[in-house]
Amino acid sequence: MTSNRFLRAARRTFTAGAAALLIGAATVPSLVTPAAAADGPASVADLAQGLLGAVVNISTSQRVKGTEGPGAVPMPQLPEGSPFQDFFDDFFKNRPGEQGNPSQKVQSLGSGFVVDAEQGIVVTNNHVIADADDIEVNFSDGVTLKATLVGTDTKTDVAVLKVDPKGHKLTAVKFGDSSKMRVGDWVMAIGNPFGLGGTVTVGIVSARNRDINSGPYDDFIQTDAAINRGNSGGPLFNSDGEVIGINTAIISPSGGSIGIGFSIPSQLALGVVDQLRQFGETRRGWLGVRIQPVTDDIAESLGMATAKGALVAGVIKGGPVDNGTILAGDVIIKFDGRDVNEMRDLPRVVAESTVGKAVDVVIVRKGVEQTVKVTLGRLEDGEKLASGENGTAGKDNGDEAPAVSTASVLGMTVGELNDETRAKFGIAAEVSGVVITEVTKDSAAAERGIQAGEVITEIAQESVATPKDVMDRIAALKEQGRKNALLMLASKTGELRFVTIRMD
Repeated sequence: MTSNRFLRAARRTFTAGAAALLIGAATVPSLVTPAAAADGPASVADLAQGLLGAVVNISTSQRVKGTEGPGAVPMPQLPEGSPFQDFFDDFFKNRPGEQGNPSQKVQSLGSGFVVDAEQGIVVTNNHVIADADDIEVNFSDGVTLKATLVGTDTKTDVAVLKVDPKGHKLTAVKFGDSSKMRVGDWVMAIGNPFGLGGTVTVGIVSARNRDINSGPYDDFIQTDAAINRGNSGGPLFNSDGEVIGINTAIISPSGGSIGIGFSIPSQLALGVVDQLRQFGETRRGWLGVRIQPVTDDIAESLGMATAKGALVAGVIKGGPVDNGTILAGDVIIKFDGRDVNEMRDLPRVVAESTVGKAVDVVIVRKGVEQTVKVTLGRLEDGEKLASGENGTAGKDNGDEAPAVSTASVLGMTVGELNDETRAKFGIAAEVSGVVITEVTKDSAAAERGIQAGEVITEIAQESVATPKDVMDRIAALKEQGRKNALLMLASKTGELRFVTIRMD
């Protein structure tokens, strides 16, 4: 009797929780329906049945060289008639790499889904098909079709494949709006875990905007729906049967699901898929700046009330804003009408913008908020330009070096930047400022990772050219009651970064 009362109480508690999670329209099969609220989540059979045909298994094979070579284990020399002769013949002479068997195939499995039945377009993860020589798409009814690669994007781990739509009747699913998903919303994953095709799992959105350091545009949906090896590239559905994520990664010390999976949000993936279909490659917007986070110390040094936005640490030569529109030291707080709350927000919103588009960028410059107009370049072109700039190094001009004056400040010894110090530290000719010749151990500068050979170009957004300038700027900041000094430092090759140093 006691156990029955416990079960009735538990059911009432569960019913109250389930009622708070009702999603989906009454006319569309959903994971939870009002009619089923009294007994908990309803069956997802109807929803799954309509989606299974659009989810596919991806199998790939790669031809790799045989095991012959300097690192291969040689066949042992056995006496004639040895009883082990046949065993070693099978193991060594018939292994991959021997004459007549120069290579072997390595196979892997993943998942994907059809997004265009008429064109035969399939979406999956890039890492599922990377380096594959052959790609096959296996459907839930057992039909297998060869697939060709349309395009890939390593930055978001998205790939687009194409199969012959005449070879099989295809069922497609459509992308939904991942931005509407809330923590606690029900989701369903379908995929090919461990080669077991057509596997359905259900869970909720556990978190949003996850950064797992896998790429520059991390913005993952976290879910507790079971995702295992082989689920990569498969869809994560909302209660309306729309794809709101592409399952791509898990955290698991054992290799199996522990309820922490990550999906690329459809809001990010959809634009990439469209570009890959249209161009076979991505064409992302590019601002042409190097950025770093705005810490509390930096915000205080810049006179900002709160630490937000992306601090411009440098402008790439030849880039879209190499005309003075945006300067090193500016803080970007809004881009094309979208708030930039953290540094990592900016690369994503810029990349999602159209190449050649003129956008409004809101910046904070020396404590004053202003709006500038910028015409975006193309990221793929900018990466080549930036890599060329980073490889440029200056040379000494051979002039006689004047006497070097030095000063000690904030745990650093600073000196004039001339031919002698350029040669000593290998500093490029285009770098200007005051060179740091020594950093005291355990000083405030050492704690910030400042090293000898770096060059102070600005203090509190004012240029410095001599050790006296450095001393004067620090003294002025102390008189203003500032607790930290904001330094713009240049590396030996000219790359800029901002550092705050305590002045107490």
